[in-house]
Amino acid sequence: MIFGAALPLLAGAWQSYGAGGDTGQEDLKPTTDFTKLEEGEAKPGGGATSRGTTTTANAFSLSSGNMSFRRELDFKIGNSIFRRQWVSAPASTDTADGLGPLFNARGCQNCHLKDGRGHPPLSADVPDDSGSMLVRLSVPAATPEDREKIEAHSVNSIPDPTYGGQLQDHAIQGVKAEGKLEVDYEEQPVTLAGGEVVNLRAPKYQIVDLGYGPLSPDIMISPRVAPQMIGLGLLEAVPEEQILANAVTEGEEKDGISGKPNRVWSREHEKLMLGRFGWKAGVPTIAQQAAEAFAGDIGLSTTMMPFPSGDCTEKQPDCLNAPHGSSPRHQNVEVGDELFDLVTFYSQNLAVPPRRDAGDPEILKGKELFYQSGCAGCHNPKFRTGEVPGQPHLSNQLIYPYTDMLLHDMGAGLADHRPEGEASGYEWRTPPLWGIGLTETVSGHTLFLHDGRARNITEAVLWHGGEAQAARDAFAALPKEDRDRLVAFVNSL
Repeated sequence: MIFGAALPLLAGAWQSYGAGGDTGQEDLKPTTDFTKLEEGEAKPGGGATSRGTTTTANAFSLSSGNMSFRRELDFKIGNSIFRRQWVSAPASTDTADGLGPLFNARGCQNCHLKDGRGHPPLSADVPDDSGSMLVRLSVPAATPEDREKIEAHSVNSIPDPTYGGQLQDHAIQGVKAEGKLEVDYEEQPVTLAGGEVVNLRAPKYQIVDLGYGPLSPDIMISPRVAPQMIGLGLLEAVPEEQILANAVTEGEEKDGISGKPNRVWSREHEKLMLGRFGWKAGVPTIAQQAAEAFAGDIGLSTTMMPFPSGDCTEKQPDCLNAPHGSSPRHQNVEVGDELFDLVTFYSQNLAVPPRRDAGDPEILKGKELFYQSGCAGCHNPKFRTGEVPGQPHLSNQLIYPYTDMLLHDMGAGLADHRPEGEASGYEWRTPPLWGIGLTETVSGHTLFLHDGRARNITEAVLWHGGEAQAARDAFAALPKEDRDRLVAFVNSL
């Protein structure tokens, strides 16, 4: 749920994220030799790869392996704030109050337990009480003012006039929660080469127990699980031109792939920037992701989003008038810059674990099949980070995240039919694959894709459509032993 970014750090660091880096570097070209590991491949985060064990649930909670001892203290303090359970105001301390009035979780860790991946409700009869699945809400731009905002990129979407931009299923005392999400699944069998049958789960969503009357008749919803937290600072440090070098304009598709950037408004820099974070690349920086999550998920104000009532709307007066925790000691917001910066630094430096069995011949064969099937067309294997002032441990690192950070049409099966910025209702950002094989170790499940519908890697691949249809079909046509090799490679990342 909450990422973060230190405002003083980003004031200088963001400049390197949008410039620098040699996109023609030899070490960024796709490999053609699958008989051995590439340079640095066993450490996907470069020198920042974690040095700790990957056999425990803390595999995603370790700091950048090359971080200085002095910055390690900042990381640990940031971790304590990330784990903090916020309370409603007024409280005995003004450093931990201000929760809500409407919220999804009381702390960052609640959604990103062990800094890992969230999950959906198990069924309509077993609600999700973790707070790790959110529901984005919006309506079509119906007025000239709304259309102007969308065209100017000052907003990514138009919120529901009653329920705002996100459904909050919890509230403080004296305020009604907005509602809750229920999900049911319909099984869809798919037959693979060799006769193996895989059942996919097609979700059906319903929002029930609405606290403030009906939703807009033209409401658009997008359920999303919390993503894992590792490697965020490294992704932010990739020079923009390296990302754009992989973009292909519509009509000039390469093997049917036409990844495009999502240009979104930066709150801190007041300009259009490349979107990198969120399921639809709707956020340009970790700092903005943090501020929006504090506001929408926990109901806390920051200097970037100084709204103590969070996502409350004019049609929720009890919420707007509830007590808040803004304090002169903290710049008249609930999460002052000092705390915000520390959460940020923590989020920027959650390390990517080293690969497991990366040089095994069967894993290398799976890698070759991954390339041959076309998976690497969107899951771009590697980048090199630029200079990050104040954080040399994130600078000039050869990394293997397996994402291009671009938008791709994933077909009707995965469509949420809800645009976000320049992303259509069919488009999603390619998620990083590093660490994916440790999901069960860290999070206790293997539920993948934006809404957790896929119960394993195979199901996740089979849901791919649109630009990824050819790669999906190539995977489905492989003999089972080769499918197993490809999946083993992905699980080694």
